[in-house]
Amino acid sequence: MRVLLIEDDAILGPAVRDQIAADGHSVDWVTRLDNAADHLRAASYDLILLDLMLPDGRGVPFLRALRKRGDVTPVIIMTALDQISDRIEGLNAGADDYMVKPFDLSELSARLNAVARRYSGNPNPLIEIGALEIDLAARGIWREGRKVQLTAREWVLFECFVQRPGQLMSKAQLEERLYALSDDVESNTIEVHVSRLRKKLGHDAIETVRGMGYRLGPAQGAAS
Repeated sequence: MRVLLIEDDAILGPAVRDQIAADGHSVDWVTRLDNAADHLRAASYDLILLDLMLPDGRGVPFLRALRKRGDVTPVIIMTALDQISDRIEGLNAGADDYMVKPFDLSELSARLNAVARRYSGNPNPLIEIGALEIDLAARGIWREGRKVQLTAREWVLFECFVQRPGQLMSKAQLEERLYALSDDVESNTIEVHVSRLRKKLGHDAIETVRGMGYRLGPAQGAAS
């Protein structure tokens, strides 16, 4: 999952960024709303963590503008504003969750994963796709009862497919996710990792649509 963190606190920002990365997600951290807007124009994000008081403005109008233009990216507000009226304003503006500082980083991880599952159509972190059993919260995969070990890059790609069952993902879209994790992405990186995923998860786990991209294989498309 790719996360945009909008937070100007010089202590909390790096701590949240490192927590998200340790959870296996890619994260871009910005400290201003104008920089956040530039990132949203340039890339696709799965979730936004938004502070309400930034050097160049307030987060609530920024969030309202996102929703007004049809952007449905899930947003979790992180703020020191703890009045009920502040919570109501943030949620009514389109936030999916509201966390008051200071908060425990492990709770942030849990809420982030819960929102991500809700938007991906998998409210239960334990799902079955074909012969695979997947724990989205723990990032664990079992194939016919045996644990499958994925690298960080392999999980990022597989998560893209799981969150969009049946949806075609272009090579460029998948490369963008890997770029968020590392700058070391070669021209054949996607092909190499898809091949490795097939060896670990089954040949039919990922389908190639020539000239267009990849998606979960036909046998993997329905979760039980």
